[in-house]
Amino acid sequence: MPDLNHPAATLPTQLDGFRVEIDATRERADIVLDRPPLNVVSMLAREQLRIAFEALDADERVRVIVVRGQGEHFSSGGDIKGFLAATPEKVSQLAWNIAAPARCSKPVIAAGRGYCFGVGFELSLACDFRLVTETTLYALPEQKLGQIPGSGGSARLQKMVGITRTKDIVMRSRRIPGRQAFDWGVATDCVPDAELEQATDALVDELRSFSPLAQRTAKKLLNDTEDSPLSIAIELEGHCYSRLRSSEDFREGVEAFHSKRKPNFIGR
Repeated sequence: MPDLNHPAATLPTQLDGFRVEIDATRERADIVLDRPPLNVVSMLAREQLRIAFEALDADERVRVIVVRGQGEHFSSGGDIKGFLAATPEKVSQLAWNIAAPARCSKPVIAAGRGYCFGVGFELSLACDFRLVTETTLYALPEQKLGQIPGSGGSARLQKMVGITRTKDIVMRSRRIPGRQAFDWGVATDCVPDAELEQATDALVDELRSFSPLAQRTAKKLLNDTEDSPLSIAIELEGHCYSRLRSSEDFREGVEAFHSKRKPNFIGR
């Protein structure tokens, strides 16, 4: 559980089906889906997950956020009965809540083995990096319930793999193995199942080695220009580059390069 005495700890005292772990020495926070055996995500958890990302984004102890599942599966999806009981207002907030990793200024890694279905897949798609294993199965099974993905799944997937593959996944409720997800560009890397934690640790440490300011800038730029014409994207990139040119981190990076030493970035 988070340190509730810390100013950034604005989470509810009772989290519904997940927990938050902060390792300040490694500048890392883990959001762990923990409702065994399948880590089903409730309607309440969706809202609390958004709050968790917002709190961790404001927490100066945290540089990188990892989302993972407890046990053999990341998540089999959402609580089906919860959809029938939810008000239209609650349902309309589904995509906004699950998009919290994308809005978070810090790098977010989804590390998932086993089932990664429905909202579990959609939450992963909203993250910056997706690590999978040979046991991982991605799926958007909503067609089997007479529904469609409602938290950004089909929209994000179409941006990554195109309309043909997205129709194949969504309209047939197909399960995509981890290796195939990697080959299609959905997953960042596919590793042996026993090496998922090691690969996650390595990626966290790698991301921590860069300038926090440059990381935040790169993430926002890439998100903001995903739908932009090339000319606009290049212009915005130039503006961001220009602003970073005057940062202390850039000066430190250049000096460290010429001195052949490891840079000490401070995020300014």
